[in-house]
Amino acid sequence: MVSGRPDDTLPRLPDQTESPPVVAWCRDLPVRYDADVAVVGGGIAGVSAACAAARSGASVILVERFGVTGGVLTTGGVANFCGQMEGQGEVFDAILADLRAFRALGEKGQGAQPVDRPTVFHYEILAVVLQELLLRRGVKLLLHTRFIDARVTAGRITECVVCGMSGPEALRARQFIDCSGESVLARAAGCATLKGSERSVYQLPMSMMYFVRHIAPEAVVEHLPAGWFEPVRDRNELPMTSIWPDGPGGNAIKIKVPMYDSTDTESLTAAEIRGRRRMMEVMDYHQRIEKKSWRLDHCSPIIGIREGCRVAGDYVLTVDDCRAGRAFEDGVARGTFCLDGHKPDDDKRTYILPENELGIPPYQIPLRSLIARDLRNLMMAGRNLSADQLALSSARVATSGSMMGQAAGIAAAMAVTEGCDLRSLAPQAVRDEVTARGAWLEV
Repeated sequence: MVSGRPDDTLPRLPDQTESPPVVAWCRDLPVRYDADVAVVGGGIAGVSAACAAARSGASVILVERFGVTGGVLTTGGVANFCGQMEGQGEVFDAILADLRAFRALGEKGQGAQPVDRPTVFHYEILAVVLQELLLRRGVKLLLHTRFIDARVTAGRITECVVCGMSGPEALRARQFIDCSGESVLARAAGCATLKGSERSVYQLPMSMMYFVRHIAPEAVVEHLPAGWFEPVRDRNELPMTSIWPDGPGGNAIKIKVPMYDSTDTESLTAAEIRGRRRMMEVMDYHQRIEKKSWRLDHCSPIIGIREGCRVAGDYVLTVDDCRAGRAFEDGVARGTFCLDGHKPDDDKRTYILPENELGIPPYQIPLRSLIARDLRNLMMAGRNLSADQLALSSARVATSGSMMGQAAGIAAAMAVTEGCDLRSLAPQAVRDEVTARGAWLEV
């Protein structure tokens, strides 16, 4: 029998009160890979960074822990673009064009949402689109490959250790870009990081995505067996639940899973367990109480993470920058989404800010927020950017993530071509190339 009270048995935040014992190990590794630019993490930011660097003529390797790229958009099942979709740059334009070629962008809603959703896409098709875009650009893909560690000499990352089915191997590069979401490369290299806020130690809450098919009412047989988990008795007990299209006869369901730490092994494990338990409880409620003729189709292999661990950069983008619609001399990307900061310590549809303060004008993201403060050749993009929690709640979305990735890829390749450190680049030269590739920076 499975306990219905996971909070009694599963850890949430890591316990750092005791220092664990340590072991030392040393091993010679083959330097199997060598590139101008290495990108760790194949979400939308990592894909965009790799594609942009490759277009600049750099040799590029992309390290991705799963068998597909796309991150939470594909493996996480979050099949919806947030923020302005136009003017994000040529990489994002190419992604949209390929999705449209497959007729995989825009879905008509089911049930309570029978309207066209032009921002919704087929996540399995997106995985194919991203894969083929990378291959067309000449990016070397290392799938099913995890980042393990980094070697730093004189303020520069010289190699990183990766591990796939061939075992641990070294990857050497001139420039590195961390798009892992949890800043795994930056943390291993000793960079300062940011997490949570002054108000709370908790990160922005995670969400679990699962998918249902509409079936004949008499075929619904998936109520919870007696003794399993905690059945939801009424709507007030539901966590925040969002429903959107998932093709003919189907819906995607997203539920909020707060108060876990995605940068800690045990806490992330607990979040995955809690998410699937809540999925079963919410699914049971929809079938038993609301009489939905739904059948569970599948659950995303990974929980959706909004905030992992941000890298401290040369500049920390703030919520005040977003509210002011601030422009920067070194602005290389743009945010347009609202301050989507859900309260991190409850599972309801509640926000950190009052709802009348969530809307913001377009704002710029500076190049300095994409350069790791503590190293000479490390950039970051996506939800790794240097920002406070509320600024991240807006800038973390896929559209802005792609813009940041494209800018980081351009800058990294430029540093390789010029044989210089990132801080020696002329910001205006990066901006000029970013806009030449179709990115709108006006605010």
